[in-house]
Amino acid sequence: MFYETEARSYVRVAPDLFKEDSEKAILNSLKERFDGFISKELGAVIAVSEITKVGEGVIIPGDGAAYYDTTFKLFVFKPELQEVLLAKVNDITDFGAFMDIGAIDGMIHISQTMDDFVSFSKANVLTGKQTKMVLKSGDLCRARIIAVSFKDPKNPKIGLTMRQAALGNLKWIEESLKKREKPSKGKK
Repeated sequence: MFYETEARSYVRVAPDLFKEDSEKAILNSLKERFDGFISKELGAVIAVSEITKVGEGVIIPGDGAAYYDTTFKLFVFKPELQEVLLAKVNDITDFGAFMDIGAIDGMIHISQTMDDFVSFSKANVLTGKQTKMVLKSGDLCRARIIAVSFKDPKNPKIGLTMRQAALGNLKWIEESLKKREKPSKGKK
């Protein structure tokens, strides 16, 4: 889920940035500090959206930099169990697919891609044995989060499934809806 959250921290502004507007220097420091930042509590930080309050700067002896008590807003992505989201297939392997779900990647095990026996081809394509449904790189899909692990905060693990109604490759979902809408022959 995407959130806008407010945070507060002391922000270090190096002496070479004193000539700049303090708010601009603080914003640059925050952007540098939170670029690629991921934590269990916040999730993945996408951007620093705004500074809401800047307190007085304090210079610490021996450092020379100013530290400002700052309140600011962040846009974050925090994956939540059972959340349904759109994903793009980045890579197909013999054990599943890696999917871009926004700020981070998720992984779907081959057994969770569809309700069918799934085979992997050397052309990096997953194919259902009976349904002949195909999953390949670049496909847009709807998936549900079934596992979230921040054991390694720099590389969180997000497990996905597409084995439920209205989940899967968007092309499959569209075809399924068209089949349901088609009236049967002889019925009005």
